[in-house]
Amino acid sequence: MHAPLSQSVPETPRRVSWSARALARFFRRQLDRIDAGIAQGSLSLGLPDGTARLLGGRAEGPAAVVDLRSWRALLRLAIGGSIGWYQAWALGEWASPDPVQIFALFGLNRAALARQARASGLSRLAKRLLHWRNRNHRGGSRRNIQFHYDLGNDFYRLWLDPGMTYSSALFTAPGQSLEQAQHAKLAAILRRTNTKPGDEILEIGCGWGSFAELAVAEGRKVHGITLSTEQKAWAETRVPENARFTLTDYRDVAGRYDAIASIEMAEAVGEAYWPAYLDAIAGALKPGGRAALQIITFDDAFFDAYAANVDFIQAYVFPGGLLLSESRFATLAAARGLATQDRTGFGLDYAETLRLWRERFDAAVASGTLPAQFDRKFIDLWRYYLMYCEGGFRGGGIDVVQLTLVKEAGT
Repeated sequence: MHAPLSQSVPETPRRVSWSARALARFFRRQLDRIDAGIAQGSLSLGLPDGTARLLGGRAEGPAAVVDLRSWRALLRLAIGGSIGWYQAWALGEWASPDPVQIFALFGLNRAALARQARASGLSRLAKRLLHWRNRNHRGGSRRNIQFHYDLGNDFYRLWLDPGMTYSSALFTAPGQSLEQAQHAKLAAILRRTNTKPGDEILEIGCGWGSFAELAVAEGRKVHGITLSTEQKAWAETRVPENARFTLTDYRDVAGRYDAIASIEMAEAVGEAYWPAYLDAIAGALKPGGRAALQIITFDDAFFDAYAANVDFIQAYVFPGGLLLSESRFATLAAARGLATQDRTGFGLDYAETLRLWRERFDAAVASGTLPAQFDRKFIDLWRYYLMYCEGGFRGGGIDVVQLTLVKEAGT
């Protein structure tokens, strides 16, 4: 027998109530998984319903604080990983007095929380398909480098050190300034080349010429290559003698050199092109010559999952970037007669470098000296980028390494 019409009306509210309960259970399960994965450190959450919750807190570590203003932020994290988490932050769906601690917390507890920072399902597939166009063939490399480095010298000079060095500094003594620590890093790279006055060094990825300036001052000759017109113009003015700078892809290098320097260039190559990059180094070195490299590495244990995804930096900041698997890179180098020697890691120095860059960046924004074309959306993006990277180094999921590749005699 059919129920009266008056008894059928409440069905819609029951469906809405069921959906709300199901969604609440989903978010609670997501928080439970994050809680279970935090072995070190803690995450203090203010929730959208006005309640609070502490995740982790079992052992010392980063103490992150998040004001979760909308449950949608967790949904974006679950579907879009680090990209979704940034989008939620940009939309004001979460806030924190110190986002660096969040990224450090996830980095430190990466074994259990790594999946939370990656896109899933169809979102992951869509991002991979879109990212395919950013591969680093010759045309793609030039486009990707220009996207990041040709934002303008007037932009970078405001927050880098006076030497315009856009890579990790090496803090070798207490109280060093950023400029002093950058000089220490460049000097360490020069020592690794084992060159003497009169020798010629090829620099793959010469930046704004800070290494070339030091090497020339120490009596070396330098050929610096870059794909950035802005960097080339600055470097040529900076080092007018005993150095030449060309817009050259590393795959097109000709001739042989006494040594090679390459500082945080390999991250712009991409895994598919590591063999070509190392072929270029092996081909350009004289027998017995040395290549002094500074590279940013990703924890080998999680590299496959990282490389198979698209993260926040690839999506918004450096489209062609990919950090290195140190073990795979060394294996490829050995196959080309390049022996890896004298490895030194100093990830916390990069965290400090990024903190100081952010201080200088914030000061430039506050003083109104940032070029007018950079709007608030861009400023917020870059500030988030600097905090994201700093947290990654503080959490240990990524590292910066100096190493020397020595070309075997007779090759």
